[in-house]
Amino acid sequence: MSSLTNNELDAPPWLRVESTLMSTARLIREAFDARLKPLDLNLTQASLLAYVAEFGATTQTRLADRMGTGRAAMGTVVDGLERRGLIERHPDPDDRRVWRVDVTDSGRALAADIASVDEVLRGELRHGIGREERQALSWVLTRLQVNLQSAINT
Repeated sequence: MSSLTNNELDAPPWLRVESTLMSTARLIREAFDARLKPLDLNLTQASLLAYVAEFGATTQTRLADRMGTGRAAMGTVVDGLERRGLIERHPDPDDRRVWRVDVTDSGRALAADIASVDEVLRGELRHGIGREERQALSWVLTRLQVNLQSAINT
């Protein structure tokens, strides 16, 4: 593994593991955006559509929380997908102030295409990386998230 990286804990910023993590996240987004372009979607739009197709109608606030974005930004994404007829808003029967976001039949069909794109790209991204390595990476990333939340909250 040492032949793949020269990251050092006390290295200059451009050689630190955090820099590698940030550039990897950027490349993952770019790869998904490129693969989703033929569907006229970006990763954020596709993630929202796939989430609602899988889990059902939900509030814009819950979507924003789930996707790690603000409610206003999520509103812009919802508006765009609604204009395209891929999702629709319905009043919440339990709270007249809240709208629930649901997928349309067209959106559900597109969500199936998104799942295909996701499956192929994930296979490419994981090439040569075993299940145990992915689990270890997931553990480390989750631990980093916990540490970052703690740092933000102090």
